[in-house]
Amino acid sequence: MANVAFTTVYESKVVTATAADASADVVYTVPALHDAQITLIMASNGAATHTVNIQVYHADTATYSHLLRSHNIAGGDSYNILGSSKLFLHAGDKILAYKSAGTLDVSVSGKQFYNQART
Repeated sequence: MANVAFTTVYESKVVTATAADASADVVYTVPALHDAQITLIMASNGAATHTVNIQVYHADTATYSHLLRSHNIAGGDSYNILGSSKLFLHAGDKILAYKSAGTLDVSVSGKQFYNQART
């Protein structure tokens, strides 16, 4: 199997949004001419138990879908949304987050692959 060149990506966002879809905070957007393999989406909570919601925006269809809906995270704890799974995205796709209240951070890590066929 041939080696495929990639760059690593890490993005983190303090979540302030409390509503879904276009009102949610964008944590990561796949750049133009790239595909992405996301291996980590971590939500961390700073205080009392609060809920977190994680969505994906699919650029081809301009639709939002939930990866995680109203998941409680205890104060001072974190939650790995993907577990051992991987999420594959392409140019223009986004990972978004919103919360119920409190202090939440969401971090994303993975690989970006240049793909000149993407628009």
